Amino acid sequence: MPTKMRLQRHGKKGKPFYHIVIADGRAPRDGRYIEKIGTYNPIPNPAEIVLNFEKALDWLQKGAQPTDTVRAILSFKGVLYKNHLIKGVKKGALTEAEVEVKFQAWLKEKEAKIEAKRSGLAEEARADKKVRLEAEAKIKDDRAAELTKRRAEAIEAQVKEAKEAAEEATEETAEEVTEEETLTKEAVAAKVEEFAEEEVKDEAKAEETKEEPKAEEAAEEAKEETKEEPKAEETAEEAKEETKEEPKAEETKEETKEEEAKEEADKKKADDKKKDKEEK
Repeated sequence: MPTKMRLQRHGKKGKPFYHIVIADGRAPRDGRYIEKIGTYNPIPNPAEIVLNFEKALDWLQKGAQPTDTVRAILSFKGVLYKNHLIKGVKKGALTEAEVEVKFQAWLKEKEAKIEAKRSGLAEEARADKKVRLEAEAKIKDDRAAELTKRRAEAIEAQVKEAKEAAEEATEETAEEVTEEETLTKEAVAAKVEEFAEEEVKDEAKAEETKEEPKAEEAAEEAKEETKEEPKAEETAEEAKEETKEEPKAEETKEETKEEEAKEEADKKKADDKKKDKEEK
């Protein structure tokens, strides 16, 4: 019965995990197997391999045929090299001690290579992480600079709007002040005119009041003169002739009455003229 050393798939979709088994060559891939000799996880780098070295070497010496992937795993772990050295012992080319020395040297060299690869991968991961962090920091700095720029622009816009509003307010206040000044000037001018008109009226009234007593005094003086004149004439006529003086005294009285009537008419005319001037 031919046997095969092959992989049996396990794990979830997208995350494969394999068992290394010894199975009948005629059995299906995921069917029954004879023995499990290890596991293989290809996801990490380097891949994780757990292998029972002695059993794998024993089955290989018995004639089990490995698949390509299992052959690569056996080569990686040194199973094929050890089998090659044992064949040299059987042929008498090597001794068991020499086989052991050569295998240990090969194993150390292999482990050194694996460790170098792991360290190189770790350094690459660190460098990649550093690059990504620098890129993220740059992106953050760019975003912060953009935000500060936008905030500065917004602040400038607010300051500009505030200045414009202040200028408009000052212009409005200046216009209001000018309007108030013009209104106050007009009001003062109107009051001055009213005051001047009142003064003119008061002066006119005072002049009227002054002229009225003067006119009354003049009329009284005229009356006294008219009274004195007939008395003087009467006394002179009485001294000459009593009979002749009586008709002359009557004539003088009539003349004085006519003069008084004329004065009163002139006075009324003057008063009417003054009233017309005041009304105008």
